[in-house]
Amino acid sequence: MQRRESPPDSYAAGRFEGPDSAWETMVPVSGPGPASGPGSGGVRRPSFDGEPEVLSVGELDKRLKRLLEGSTKDLRVEGEVSGLKRASSGHAYFSLKDEREEACIECVMYRTAGPRSLRLLADGTRVVVTGRASLYVPRGRLQFIVEQAAPAGRGALLEALERLKELLASEGLFALERKRPLPKEPRVIGVVTSGSGAAIHDIVTVAFRRGGARLLLAPAPVQGAGAGARICRAIGLLEQVPEVDVIIVGRGGGSADDLSAFNDEAVVRRVALARVPIVSAVGHEVDVSLTDLAADARAATPSQAAEMLVPDAGARKRELSLLTRRLARAMGHTLDAARADLDRRMASLGSPERLLAEPQQALDDLTARLERAMERRLTGDRAGLAQLERRLAGRHPRAVIADARASLGPLTVRLGAATRRYVRGLRGQFAEDVARLSAMSPLSVLARGYAITTDGEGRAILDARSVGVGERITVRVHEGALRATVTATAGPGEPLDEGAGGGSGGGAAGGGGAGRPRGGRAPRRRAPRVETEQLRLGLEIAEEPRADG
Repeated sequence: MQRRESPPDSYAAGRFEGPDSAWETMVPVSGPGPASGPGSGGVRRPSFDGEPEVLSVGELDKRLKRLLEGSTKDLRVEGEVSGLKRASSGHAYFSLKDEREEACIECVMYRTAGPRSLRLLADGTRVVVTGRASLYVPRGRLQFIVEQAAPAGRGALLEALERLKELLASEGLFALERKRPLPKEPRVIGVVTSGSGAAIHDIVTVAFRRGGARLLLAPAPVQGAGAGARICRAIGLLEQVPEVDVIIVGRGGGSADDLSAFNDEAVVRRVALARVPIVSAVGHEVDVSLTDLAADARAATPSQAAEMLVPDAGARKRELSLLTRRLARAMGHTLDAARADLDRRMASLGSPERLLAEPQQALDDLTARLERAMERRLTGDRAGLAQLERRLAGRHPRAVIADARASLGPLTVRLGAATRRYVRGLRGQFAEDVARLSAMSPLSVLARGYAITTDGEGRAILDARSVGVGERITVRVHEGALRATVTATAGPGEPLDEGAGGGSGGGAAGGGGAGRPRGGRAPRRRAPRVETEQLRLGLEIAEEPRADG
């Protein structure tokens, strides 16, 4: 058996019966209004056939929420905003009160409702909200979910307009220092208005009457839905034309409600941030639109805007004629005054010859004084030059060189003698050093009959016990060297016998004394026999330098 959890989406007052339950509602289909009959103003407790169902609190809240949201779509409620709180998430929470009936309902507006609706909310503001009733399940609290908000009545519209005006003013969009001067002779005047309205006709008429001007129209609706966006687009199109120096934005009159497009926030910001100067020409002298405040200049009507921008050719011609006459008169007065002043100056000058006589005499006197001064200066310079020539002759380079050569001869002789004495001293000292080195040289020891013995690796043999029988040794004598083979060795104080295999303690076992074999007869003492071969003859003999003189 299945149970229907919620009523259908759309229904009128009546009774819906399912297999196991019945829902009785009294909800108007076409918006809020007085309900009649039993159950008006809410939902009655469901009745069940048989034993009543036991629900949890959560299930009950969820059923009530579905019932409320399904039966209260697109309700419009009017009331006063109270306790407004804006969360960091962008949602707005507030209460909607009715002071007359002392009623109140909690409301929530999510940020998806749009910035325009959210901006209308303020404590004390009466609004008409559109949305649906719902139940906040975690707390079991009835609330109204607002999907759209609008001001309630004309007073609310004025309050919203005033808040927008304060916001834009705080951003500096209405500041006087932002306003730019209008061009005196614009190349092309852009016009944003209805293509079939009276505004463009008035602008063209005034421009033709004042001598003509180049106009570029970007047609756009000036009232109705979407008018603000079309006006902004038209301004952008005119900004793309380099020759457009100024733009007129306006309309040809209407009621105060017809000005809503010129109070639109997007239009006001577009006018304030335009690349070229903007003249607002909303034909309504009583009310001032926000576009009038943001524009660089304001005209009461489109005709007045054209008069501000299009130079009057006739007036300019008349002004030019007047300026020409005034200039001619001024030039005549200036020339007359200059002639009179010239006559007075010429009369005061007198004869030119008489005026020039005294200066000419002074010039002649100065010329004579200058010639005498130049002659004295030249005479003194000549005397000084002659004295310098005499002084320079005594210091001529040839004389200096001759003196140097005269003193150079004795110095050369003395330097040669000193050099020879120094060299002789060095040679004597060198001979003494060579003699001392020769006395200490190993070669001089070899000359006295001694020899130097080295092993196969070229190391000097200092102990006979370090060499074995049969090893080859090298014997260096005074003149040459010998290669020999060791046949016998003996330590200090031991006889050298042929065939001995080592130093003291070497040889066969036996014998008691030094140099005798243990347990046997002492070997016959023979002269050492050395097998030699001549390896290399000739030694390098240092040549002593001969001292000269």
